[in-house]
Amino acid sequence: MYEEIKEQMVDICHKMWQKGWVAANDGNITVKVAEGKYLATQTGMSKAFITTKNIGLIDDDFNILEAEPGFKPSSEVKMHLRCYHDRPDVGAVVHAHPPTATGFACAQIPLDDYCMIETVIVVGSIPLTPYGTPSTYEVPEAIAPYLQEHDVMLLENHGALTVGADLITAYYRMETLELQAQISLNARLLGGVKDIDRENIDKLIAMRPAYGVTGKHPGYKKYKNKYTE
Repeated sequence: MYEEIKEQMVDICHKMWQKGWVAANDGNITVKVAEGKYLATQTGMSKAFITTKNIGLIDDDFNILEAEPGFKPSSEVKMHLRCYHDRPDVGAVVHAHPPTATGFACAQIPLDDYCMIETVIVVGSIPLTPYGTPSTYEVPEAIAPYLQEHDVMLLENHGALTVGADLITAYYRMETLELQAQISLNARLLGGVKDIDRENIDKLIAMRPAYGVTGKHPGYKKYKNKYTE
């Protein structure tokens, strides 16, 4: 059951490992397949070696509904479940440790630059959520205040979290995050980030519907009608 989605999850896991976003047993992915039912990657396993047999079906209470013998979801899925609970529009969650973005998280610097056109349109500013002990409910509580306006978050001294209407969208947002982190770091080394001016930022945010961008944006609610009325 859900074989096509499982194969997509495996492909994304392999891509994350190939890109160096995860090492050893880092990272986890979930996909919502029905109300209160989620496919989740197995804990304690490198994303390089994951197959469809290492993906199980769980519910909101971490009960395993369908899986191969020995399957256990990551305890970090708690933060995934918080995303689904607080955001009915979310269909997939990706957690990884992309090096440059995680460097900002470890330096405790949010990626709040508005310097790159694509990032301004798709995700806006990327907040740094407060520190939380992994595998506990501290992390879900730390991200909760940011979920209503952000699809991409840096986890302080930990890594990154992205959400999307589907898995590909959530994965693309992790790509966007890491590229933005690399560009921002280079700009800082070259003398400083130069943000796009306010008027043009507003125009870019207002273009989201035309590009079919789904999800939340910290500036969209305020500016969505400014240049479309």
